Amino acid sequence: MAMAKGPQAFPRAEYLRRLSSVKAEMERREINALLVTNSADITYLSGYTAKSGYVPEGLIISLEVEEPTFVTRRCDAPAAMHQMFFDSSRVIGYPEALIANPHMDGFDAVIDFLHHNGLARGRVGFETKSLRSESIEKFRTRMPEAAIVDFSDAVAWIRLTKSDLEIAVMQEAAAITDAGMLRAREVIRPGVREADAAAEVIATLIRGANGKSGTDVAHFNLCASPRSSTPHIRWSEDVFRNGSQINLEFSGVRHGYVSGLMRTFSIGQPSDRLCRVHEGEVAGLEAALAAVKPGATCGDVATAFNKTLKKHGFEKETRCGYAIGIDWLEPTASLKEDDRTVLEPNMTFHLMLGNWIDEDFGYVISETFRVTESGAETFSRLPREIFQL
Repeated sequence: MAMAKGPQAFPRAEYLRRLSSVKAEMERREINALLVTNSADITYLSGYTAKSGYVPEGLIISLEVEEPTFVTRRCDAPAAMHQMFFDSSRVIGYPEALIANPHMDGFDAVIDFLHHNGLARGRVGFETKSLRSESIEKFRTRMPEAAIVDFSDAVAWIRLTKSDLEIAVMQEAAAITDAGMLRAREVIRPGVREADAAAEVIATLIRGANGKSGTDVAHFNLCASPRSSTPHIRWSEDVFRNGSQINLEFSGVRHGYVSGLMRTFSIGQPSDRLCRVHEGEVAGLEAALAAVKPGATCGDVATAFNKTLKKHGFEKETRCGYAIGIDWLEPTASLKEDDRTVLEPNMTFHLMLGNWIDEDFGYVISETFRVTESGAETFSRLPREIFQL
């Protein structure tokens, strides 16, 4: 029996719109065929979210064919048939003999397909940043009539400006994020293990909100005393105590899309130092959001934050944020002073104002927002406060 199509995150027309934008960029670069190997880009162009990118696979786009073709490991092909918007006949599963084979791998199956379909010559695009040097050399050797053109991050730049349908999905993810943060406020107590609190929050992120379940688990950071100075650490086997500070960063996930959020918690009265940092960071956050408008730059947003924070006697070494969407980080625009990317409606950013000040002290707050015609629209509905427990 053939694998049935699952519910599609977006209508077919939305995926064809995205493909059309990529094909326009291919034409601009005089590329006839493109191999997409970045997992987030594959999700964007097909709806596929299964985790099979640990072995060679790729989405092949031809200017001459409306739908792409996906080449993947045979055991992963049914998931692609189930999730991808296009006809299942365009999913090709290569044999297990190419797994853990010292001489050949899945990219040999990709090359065979390109040769068979007359796409292994001329200018062929590759996301070289997501390929090992040995793989690039294989393409060069087995496709001697092809000129390899680097297409790295090109799809990501197209992803930077979201459709209204994508915005709606990110808002669904944001509602799940808020539910997780509210659950954290309920379960973080003295004597509770960090692991148990994390389990409760993650369960909420999976159960979802407003009738929409979480469809994946994104990275989850729980940085509690004495580790409040660490930005990217998980829960520990320790317990929360009176006086503990807890910095949380996580997101709900809907069909690969996220809406990141950071909040700081304090069991008991927060310290004067923490309160002063919080006051300055919130003022800077509001100044940054006020600077958001079409035609402004990422640098303008970062400058507004940094100037305001300095007035409160603090500085932030790391950037103020970054483009966000599928799989969290989009490798394109950054909210930092030297980034001249011009803001356009429906660009989405994580205004990430975590500030790791000393080896034993840090603080976090953030908002995910989209650029609108009139300014910034934040997705979270939670207050910008230290959650005192």
